[in-house]
Amino acid sequence: MEFFRIKKDIPFMRHALIFNVISILTFVAAVFFLFHKGLHLSIEFTGGTVMEVAYPKAADIEGVRTKIADLGYTDMQVQSFGTAQDVLIRLPVQANADTAQVSQRVMGALTAQDSAVVLKRVEFVGPQVGEELTHDGLMALAMLVIGIMIYLAFRFEWKYAVSAIFANLHDVVIILGFFAFFQWEFSLTVLAAVLAVLGYSVNESVVVFDRVRETFRDRKHGKMAVADVMNHAITSTISRTMITHGSTQLMVLSMLFLGGPTLHYFALALTIGICFGIYSSVFVAAALAMWLGVKREDLIKPIKEKDEHDGAVV
Repeated sequence: MEFFRIKKDIPFMRHALIFNVISILTFVAAVFFLFHKGLHLSIEFTGGTVMEVAYPKAADIEGVRTKIADLGYTDMQVQSFGTAQDVLIRLPVQANADTAQVSQRVMGALTAQDSAVVLKRVEFVGPQVGEELTHDGLMALAMLVIGIMIYLAFRFEWKYAVSAIFANLHDVVIILGFFAFFQWEFSLTVLAAVLAVLGYSVNESVVVFDRVRETFRDRKHGKMAVADVMNHAITSTISRTMITHGSTQLMVLSMLFLGGPTLHYFALALTIGICFGIYSSVFVAAALAMWLGVKREDLIKPIKEKDEHDGAVV
């Protein structure tokens, strides 16, 4: 399905160098903030107190969150847990208070708001759990990158695999750079969004590279210069890109503005990833493949000429 079709190819590759310089500067800035400021990790990584409370009727999540914030907790997480009556509360580690003191203080505030609230469980999550989560998250990211490279190398050619991985890691690092610069909370849901962006972005690269292969095979356009082939392939996928990314972005924006604090940073990471995913697939992945020397013969094996002696009677 296409909303429109552009007949004249847009010269994307003419400006590829300028846009890639911008990408490099943005990437370096993101790495700098990651090392200089670091990520503001949630209590899932740093440890803290976990409380589960129950209400006789549907809980007022915003009211609970406001009441706990009045106690001075700024990095807490409050969300529904299982049913509308159950609420899960995560609180960061307090320097001068143990788990019992923290739970008593919170329950005192919640009881003053609604005397029917019941504490179902309270437990302390140590920092060692956060270290395990960090290790597992990095392992998941590494395995995903390796899997994508193997897939692209078999599906296309190693030059495409290298280009796509650099472009997709570019998106991931920039997302992390935004979270480090603004000190937004980095939680497990944000990590899930980063992994989702990596898979989502590589899908766009695959679509562009697949159209590049079709263009090389086309009798009309197959003999064009590599830059012109890239321009034609990207131009011919613009309508599809706008439909796919536009509909996805609408859903993500609905989560960002209507999903509440629980989904806010998850949707924010996806929003940044989708925007940079389009950019990287066009100006990073395609340009890198072109500069690595991709050519028609990399995707289309030349037909061997038939030997004159084949089939001769001896």
